[in-house]
Amino acid sequence: MPDHVMNLTVNGRKVKRPLGENYRLLDFLREELHLTGAKEGCGAGECGTCSVFVDGKLVKSCLMPTLKADGATIETVEGLAPLDSLTEVQRAFHKTGASQCGYCIPGMVMAATAALRENPEADFEEIKERLGGNICRCTGYAKIFEAVEIARDVIAGRLPQTALEPDAAAESFIGASVRRIDAPSKVTGRLKYAGDMIMPDMLHMQVLRSPHAHARIVSIDTSEAEALEGVACVITAADVPGEDGFGVFVHDQPIMARGKVRHVGEAVAAVSAESVEIARRALGLIKVEYEELPAVFDPEEAMRPGAPVIHDYAPDNLVKHIPIRKGDVEAGFAEADLIVENTYSTQQIEHAYLEPEAGLAYVDPDGVVTIHSPSQNITHHRHMLAKIINRPINKVRFIMSPVGGGFGGKEDMIYQGMLALAAMKSGRPVRLVFTREESIIASAKRHPARITYRMGLKSDGRITAVSFRMISDGGAYGMSTEGVMRKAAILAFGPYEVPNLKVDTYGIYTNNTPSGAFRSFGAMQTQFATESHLDLCAEKLGLDPFEIRRRNMMKIGSTTHTGQMLETCSMEEVLRVAEEFCRWERGAPTSRGATRSDLGGPDTRKPCTLGARFKMPEAEESKQEVA
Repeated sequence: MPDHVMNLTVNGRKVKRPLGENYRLLDFLREELHLTGAKEGCGAGECGTCSVFVDGKLVKSCLMPTLKADGATIETVEGLAPLDSLTEVQRAFHKTGASQCGYCIPGMVMAATAALRENPEADFEEIKERLGGNICRCTGYAKIFEAVEIARDVIAGRLPQTALEPDAAAESFIGASVRRIDAPSKVTGRLKYAGDMIMPDMLHMQVLRSPHAHARIVSIDTSEAEALEGVACVITAADVPGEDGFGVFVHDQPIMARGKVRHVGEAVAAVSAESVEIARRALGLIKVEYEELPAVFDPEEAMRPGAPVIHDYAPDNLVKHIPIRKGDVEAGFAEADLIVENTYSTQQIEHAYLEPEAGLAYVDPDGVVTIHSPSQNITHHRHMLAKIINRPINKVRFIMSPVGGGFGGKEDMIYQGMLALAAMKSGRPVRLVFTREESIIASAKRHPARITYRMGLKSDGRITAVSFRMISDGGAYGMSTEGVMRKAAILAFGPYEVPNLKVDTYGIYTNNTPSGAFRSFGAMQTQFATESHLDLCAEKLGLDPFEIRRRNMMKIGSTTHTGQMLETCSMEEVLRVAEEFCRWERGAPTSRGATRSDLGGPDTRKPCTLGARFKMPEAEESKQEVA
């Protein structure tokens, strides 16, 4: 089919182009016509970032073969309004602040436009339904739905055009609604993310990844791949000219596997070629001989003597241990009327940002190795890369491209080094765009944790002592594990005063996908355990869950277990507002009923009890349980 000529009308312009090797409509629009407003978020028709109109019908272009669109009229987000102007829908998105990272927004705008074209009187529920095929990871959707309702009413004449104008300037930006200055480029699809960028004579990179969790690399033969027509270069760890190692706290991770692989999906080699298709074919020609090694996937097993060693420098597989001690824990437990012990587990979580990892690297005319990527830590990356490629810092430049969702997951330099090496070796610009599958298999996740909580309490609910032990799966490389363990230890008990405590947080190497930063890292896992445990203790003591928190909460003048005296503290006010909002009926969990009403709506008096909605885990107890 490469000789077929496509005849399309795209955004009102006649287009006649050979079909080429890109068979999806999305590829044709992006690579042949450079209309990058339609994004690829999933490649499976699930996220809606690739939405366009084909003969007036909203379609997901990642699922449509280009040939099927032959002769069709195509409308992309770039064609909705003339240059330097916005449609009512786009203006409403700007007005409400509906665009945050912006990666999903062109697709959202297309879906919203389709909804109002098909039914100009669509109500709130219909709007939600019609936008159900589009995913956003930033906004929480509320501002998006609000924008569509405003646009609907402006188009229908129920609201004036001035409803789309910015709010009047206030005396201060604090507490005022201020429009984002980058919103117009996002709602029109004009903003270029790393995967949208192109340069003349650009190569395309693809990465060969390990099928093994733990294996020694016996040999790598790249000769056949290098001989394939259209391949410009193949790189492995042998191409690193400097000190090969990077990481947020410990530089334990090579640019590509050096000597052995430590998790499934680890980069082993990378091909840069004239097209993605050629680069993928070349990957199949690389011959890697592995010697499989014993692997360990559970952090507690990894801590035991005789467990497989992931990194030679850490024979006990310990990334970081953070201990904190305060008071006399044993005396505190001896003073308690009730001791409750339980174990809590949290799972590995994928960031699922809609923009997959991507980057573009080149060597500029002055010999400066330059990398465009959505790195959330570019200064640190620049210093690490300078050592890796053995160049002075003034010959290394990182440019932070727009971040299409990060949540901490783009703090790690997992692919930028490969791009730099390929650009240096080939002498040409090189672009790499992960597939969704690659993003899931190779990027860092939230740390899974196993927390053993032991708490001593008096019969009135006052905490006398706590022993807290958290073991976290750091995966194959250190990444942000040390920082996560520190934050977990510091925030282990939330806003509660504990006179006697023992805290131990452990980050452990395993052969799982590496763990890294994720919003509220460390705190998320510990607060789940702390708040769950307080509910459990309240039930055992027959206390109201709010009351047990009031009796132990920090106040102004309280000192944390790390020695910080609090000059401000809003815990009491937070509890009061939460209690009022859900119309809490005070009492012990076993006897209390609680109700809430929809905000601003009628009181439906639906049950809203903490204790009743979830079955509380069984706990081990010593001493006399207090009724």
